[in-house]
Amino acid sequence: MFSKILIANRGEIACRVIKTARRMGILTVAVYSDADVDALHVTMADEAVYLGPSPSRDSYLVADKVIAAAKRTGAQAIHPGYGFLSENAEFCRLCADNDITFIGPPVDAIEAMGSKSAAKSIMEKAQVPLVPGYHGDAQDEAILKQAADDMGYPVLLKATAGGGGKGMRQVWQAGQFSEELAAAKREALNGFGDDTMLVEKYLTQPRHVEIQVFCDNHGNAVYLFERDCSVQRRHQKVIEEAPAPGMSETLRAEMGQAAIKAAQAIGYCGAGTVEFLLDVDPSTGRSAFYFMEMNTRLQVEHPVTEYITKQDLVEWQLRVAANETLPKTQAQLSIHGHAFEARIYAEDANNDFLPATGTLNFLQAPTESEHVRVDTGVLQGDEVSVYYDPMIAKLVVWDENRDKALQRLAKALSEYRISGVTTNIDFLYNLATCPAFVEADLDTGFIEKHHEQIFHNGPVQDNQALADNLVMAALYLVLAKANTANKKALLSSDSNSPWHQANHWRANEANKQSLSLRPELGNSDDTFDIEVEHLNNRDGDAATQAYAISINNGTVIKCQGSLNSDQLLTTINGYRSEASVHINKTSTDDVITLYRQNGAFNFTQLTPDLGDSDSQTDNGGLIAPMNGTVVSVLVEAGTEVEAEQALMIMEAMKMEHTIRAPHAGTVESVFYQTGDMVDGGAELLSFNVNEQE
Repeated sequence: MFSKILIANRGEIACRVIKTARRMGILTVAVYSDADVDALHVTMADEAVYLGPSPSRDSYLVADKVIAAAKRTGAQAIHPGYGFLSENAEFCRLCADNDITFIGPPVDAIEAMGSKSAAKSIMEKAQVPLVPGYHGDAQDEAILKQAADDMGYPVLLKATAGGGGKGMRQVWQAGQFSEELAAAKREALNGFGDDTMLVEKYLTQPRHVEIQVFCDNHGNAVYLFERDCSVQRRHQKVIEEAPAPGMSETLRAEMGQAAIKAAQAIGYCGAGTVEFLLDVDPSTGRSAFYFMEMNTRLQVEHPVTEYITKQDLVEWQLRVAANETLPKTQAQLSIHGHAFEARIYAEDANNDFLPATGTLNFLQAPTESEHVRVDTGVLQGDEVSVYYDPMIAKLVVWDENRDKALQRLAKALSEYRISGVTTNIDFLYNLATCPAFVEADLDTGFIEKHHEQIFHNGPVQDNQALADNLVMAALYLVLAKANTANKKALLSSDSNSPWHQANHWRANEANKQSLSLRPELGNSDDTFDIEVEHLNNRDGDAATQAYAISINNGTVIKCQGSLNSDQLLTTINGYRSEASVHINKTSTDDVITLYRQNGAFNFTQLTPDLGDSDSQTDNGGLIAPMNGTVVSVLVEAGTEVEAEQALMIMEAMKMEHTIRAPHAGTVESVFYQTGDMVDGGAELLSFNVNEQE
């Protein structure tokens, strides 16, 4: 076994590998860029080596720098994680040339599966079922389009060197083909340096089911059952589960044997995932599965397989790379219970899943246990930058069956609390509790099909819930102010001085104070005037204060509250409730977040307008939706465009976003060019709307 390994990756997967290596007594070396100087994976490793500037092309993707780091530290092997260099055949070859073990498959296997079109040919010869499609070398647009026309729409364009949903586009009709092909090729070239495409028939209601396989150098091969990854956005997985719901033992064995056959056809060794499309005929119940691709690395969703098999797949990787035999035979493997993985991302699910950046100024994950696991590479205070994938963590849960595991997932999501960046946590909660998901009515179009059930404004659905949250926010502000005053009093020479009181005492009048709060409720910008009256405390508990609160001069609500650090305990009209509270300080107004069992509620405390603010008017410009890079400018000053016409394309965190004309009009000025870095909110171009609009 190795005594020291280098992890050629970052974030949660680097931390994940370090944990297993540490348990096995193996020293670890981390690598890092400018953006990751203080990253968690760097501090966890025994050693760390600087690679270069923040962009991955200048650091994590520079194979020579990674090899030099391994040689400098005496690392005997390199674990590539996933992404970056994990499926790079040249890097694998470079490791061998430098007598460093690559913890992954051999070069030939990576090359065989590195091209989706070549992989299809190999699988066809191995008699693994394939989806109808064009996998040829000829790449003229006319040839690709003719293939699409012949097989009939919809079709799926896929980069042959791609993965993770990048370089992939659905085309629903012939008129969209050129634009979608250009976008897919651009994204593929940017992400993989290769814009070769294949065209496949797009199955409208398939499930995405993948098989985890493992092979060693001694002729042994097993499958560690399946994962259902059907719930996706932008062809990227959102929630994965194992085992797949409704999977019969016969179908499981057929798919498992097909996956092993696929791996053996390319002389595979190590951890691999064979991805299939599973098509079930609703009228007959018959199932057919088709090979989609093979990922020659550890998958992001491997923890659900670890949970149901009770195996550490990273340990398996290390043992196989060290030329040991597989730890288990097929007969020794079995399924235990059910597991889910939800990917926690910094992204705006309500705005086409745009990546988000910012500082994690409050981060509180669910408590880990035998049922709950959190794989992450960030800590509170870390920055989510524009340079890398915006994944914050993977939340993984397990229980003895699907229903119980799903309950744990919903509960853990309600306990995951993040402030400072926009996240998809509310979206994941809505998805996990969606009736169709609970019933396991799954296919790859699930999110679009159940859009109305998943995309809503969260738990605030009625006036009572809104009133309760306004009262709790007001109580927090009043109690926090009183606690601050008490701390100052204890540090003063006269702690009993009336100047230290924060209860708004007035002679011959009620002790009242006024607050102005604005909750974040969809597109609403309603402001609520809150009046808080301090009452005499009658329950004998000095830590609990009694209040009477009115909202917009309405009904008076009797309540009590106590505050210990950021934990708020309240009783409102006899109902006892708890919340964690976080305040995000801004240059203007403070944003308060109440984290309750049924979700997060955000409010802004409005400060008095002293006449210093300037009103801003809409200048007719189009602004950048996120920090990113301009990859294509499609118009110039003076161009007349139609509504929804593409004007500019930006890229951030490996994903493209197209800026489109909101109305028919004329482009007045273009402020950025291809290759420019742009801050979120920056004006990209100015635009004049046609008068008839």
